[in-house]
Amino acid sequence: MKLKSLLLRYYPPGIMLEYEKGGELKTKSIDLLELNPSTDVNTLVEEIQKAEPLITVSRTQQVRLLVQRLQEKLRQHCDHNFYLFKVLRAHLLPLTNVALNKAGSCIITGSYDRTCKVWDTASGEELHTLKGHRNVVYAIAFNNPYGDKIATGSFDKTCKLWSAESGKCYHTFRGHTAEIVCLSFNPQSTVVATGSMDTTAKLWDIQNGEEVVTLTGHLAEIISLSFDTSGDRIITGSFDHTVVVWDSSTGRKVHTLIGHCAEISSALFNWDCSLILTGSMDKTCMLWDASSGKCIATLTDHDEEILDSCFDYTGKLIATASADGTARVYDASTRKCITKLEGHEGEISKISFNPQGNRLLTGSSDKTARIWDVQTGQCLQVLKGHTDEIFSCAFNYKGNIVITGSKDNSCRIWR
Repeated sequence: MKLKSLLLRYYPPGIMLEYEKGGELKTKSIDLLELNPSTDVNTLVEEIQKAEPLITVSRTQQVRLLVQRLQEKLRQHCDHNFYLFKVLRAHLLPLTNVALNKAGSCIITGSYDRTCKVWDTASGEELHTLKGHRNVVYAIAFNNPYGDKIATGSFDKTCKLWSAESGKCYHTFRGHTAEIVCLSFNPQSTVVATGSMDTTAKLWDIQNGEEVVTLTGHLAEIISLSFDTSGDRIITGSFDHTVVVWDSSTGRKVHTLIGHCAEISSALFNWDCSLILTGSMDKTCMLWDASSGKCIATLTDHDEEILDSCFDYTGKLIATASADGTARVYDASTRKCITKLEGHEGEISKISFNPQGNRLLTGSSDKTARIWDVQTGQCLQVLKGHTDEIFSCAFNYKGNIVITGSKDNSCRIWR
């Protein structure tokens, strides 16, 4: 094995190694999830060298500089003040979803008008209209971190794969017998997974357009799915009140997470794949040990349904959003509530951390999105202007752009 290069990963903090093994170029990552501005760099570099044979003595200074750069990035606490930059309106019928590529340079919008539009963030110009579906385009995604492909899932029971650059359709994936309502690329961007109202999920090969495997076992609609960081496992959340962990290469069931007593609203892994977080219409979030499939905590503070939940980039914090109009932040290790976010005048349907982990973004039926301080729970900014409820909102990878999608048929860019 021969080390070729070292690359930085800012969020979550880590160093990527590119190395040669048997004539093939491979990559692996050293996760530095515990890194903070006061970490002793020399001690950490020694620990990295002990654990990773590819990091030889000759690389010590280079690794030290990379760790210092990561620390500097962590010190730059994002105190960005957002203003309205552009309003995107072009769909004839209501929007269903909005998404950003990793760089934040492109936005996609899905709509009831059967199209997905690709937009340039900087100019607000429409780059492409992706046409071909015969019904609502409901689920949309970029293949981040690459961002060169787009997947669209439709009520016409098909998923299409497109070029983000040219707008050309590469493949139409056929096989579901009901509406596709969720989809996700694996992190390697070799497979796209689709979840359907037909109770199954399917994995599709991006290169040849063939079905790889069907995940069968849920008794009701699948409404959420996500891969773990390695791409080896995928979880599906269903209206049958359960979440299933699957082996993504064989389609074998690894665990069925039983405990919720109503529909699942969200299900996802933390970064190091040790925990799974599930949110439900039963007003609770549950935290599960990913290797055993056992429930390790139930978060029961909300008065109404949990509509969204998430981890921060490092997996240390959990945020929950509820129909009771509040959001909460928990410590993932102690499971204690750190802050309660109060101020919205309607249900909160979306919540996400910025990459730095010090801000939260929420979108609500009260027509506003809000930026919050994670530690104090203070509302720092109210993003006003939409004339109907906000159903989708997201930060870009740097945390300096926010997009919001609303039932008023517009997508707004804030920067």
